[in-house]
Amino acid sequence: MTGEWKECKLGDVITLQRGHDLPKSKMMNGTIPVAGSNGIIGYHNEATTKAPGITIGRSGNLGNAYFYNVDFWAHNTTLYVKDFKGNDELFIYYFLKTFDFKQFNVGSAVPTLNRNHIHPIDVVIPPLPEQRSIASVLSSLDDKIDLLHRQNKTLEAMAETLFKQWFVEEADEGWEEVDLEYVTQKITDGAHKSPPTVEVGLPMASVKDMHQWGIHLDSCRKISESDFEELVRNDCRPLKNDIIIAKDGSYLKHVFVAPNDLDLVILSSIAILRPNGKYNPLLLSIYLKMNSTCEALENIVTGAVIPRIVLKDFRKFKLKLPPIELQIKTLKTLEPIHMKCWENVNQIYTLEKLRDALLPKLMSGELRVEL
Repeated sequence: MTGEWKECKLGDVITLQRGHDLPKSKMMNGTIPVAGSNGIIGYHNEATTKAPGITIGRSGNLGNAYFYNVDFWAHNTTLYVKDFKGNDELFIYYFLKTFDFKQFNVGSAVPTLNRNHIHPIDVVIPPLPEQRSIASVLSSLDDKIDLLHRQNKTLEAMAETLFKQWFVEEADEGWEEVDLEYVTQKITDGAHKSPPTVEVGLPMASVKDMHQWGIHLDSCRKISESDFEELVRNDCRPLKNDIIIAKDGSYLKHVFVAPNDLDLVILSSIAILRPNGKYNPLLLSIYLKMNSTCEALENIVTGAVIPRIVLKDFRKFKLKLPPIELQIKTLKTLEPIHMKCWENVNQIYTLEKLRDALLPKLMSGELRVEL
């Protein structure tokens, strides 16, 4: 480390302040984001904090850092940066992301972070010009990631619009109405008993590990090879063209088609729908993602706190079966859109891995940037 970098306390770099109470019932109609411990939790007509600003989770979800480039209301479940003390705001955001604040938890039932316990942390900070250069490198990667996410949203909306036109608005009254199980080999879920976690093993996914286009392998628990193989024998491994569905915690929040046999097994919070050739997997997944489908599914969901799709009712869910000739015709348009989305997802994953690898190296000074 060169002499340019300054050894000090976190409280010398920034001042953190507890956010302000705002119950849901008191939120007024507005456009000001309310920043909670896990991101935006609502909108209000008044801000407590000027942009640019940063919050970290204080209560519940500890330490997650969020950057806001618009004025916002800092909720009392957060600590927000009250004073940047002349440091670059974007650099501070990335800097805070390198800390494991969970080790400073002072709560019992509810995890809680006290600013007085983290202000004294020893840190090493580069001078302002280098802060800006580091922030520029990392934010350029995040900008590319954000652009790809937005492109995928546009492509998905386009695919859904075309699907609705061909299979809903222009649907023939003579199309057969069938149960969902009629177009599948099976509709099942993953393991109902969770094997022990091991330090080094094979991935087991739950609904919390899912995202819109797949499963975050890095967040999956690891289980032993013998437990993994037993669950593979019990058909808890998704195969190519299976439709993977978030069964617990939402109304089909995440639905995607497995592009190949997945090198993981799943818990019962995830369902597998295995098409039998009567309804193309891609088309069926688009249908299941539609808002109208999700609304109809509310009738077969149980659980007040955690919504849960009931599979025996899901199998009997009614849908119109389009002719196979029409399915083949429309796939010529929809498959390229789907493939472009997958290309973007793979690029997002590559950029995220690069950003996450660079972050600690840049923040420690192990890797330096040219000014």
